[in-house]
Amino acid sequence: MKLLIKSITLIAVVGLSACGGDNEGDYLPADLVNNPATASSEKADERMPKMVFENSNQDFGTIVQGTSVTHTFKFTNEGDADLIISFAKGSCGCTIPEWPKRPIKPGQSGEITVVFNSQGKRDAQNKKVNITANTKPTINVIALKGIVVAPENK
Repeated sequence: MKLLIKSITLIAVVGLSACGGDNEGDYLPADLVNNPATASSEKADERMPKMVFENSNQDFGTIVQGTSVTHTFKFTNEGDADLIISFAKGSCGCTIPEWPKRPIKPGQSGEITVVFNSQGKRDAQNKKVNITANTKPTINVIALKGIVVAPENK
């Protein structure tokens, strides 16, 4: 029985450590993102950060399949508390966001850079990036769209 428990523990430890992948360190601990004001409290909106983008949608136009486009989305924290982005994820593996890992003070600005790789894509593309932050709502969305054409159709 002890051998079985040790084996299960070893499998769990190895399995969990393997889940870190290349993005290890890209996550902030949940306790940093939790805001003392909750949606159920009367003062929920008083001291919340607020992520406001200059433009949350970008049309990259027409590109040739296999090329990548990069766009930087600029935002400002228009709230009254530090804005902490815990995670950002594209709607598919072809859309990779890079976000600030440090808190954005009220009134300060930040940038999220998104790279879209059109390899294997064709026609109209609509890609979203979900940004998890200590805002209300918790998920903020930015988007890229455009058309990917085959190399011979450029």
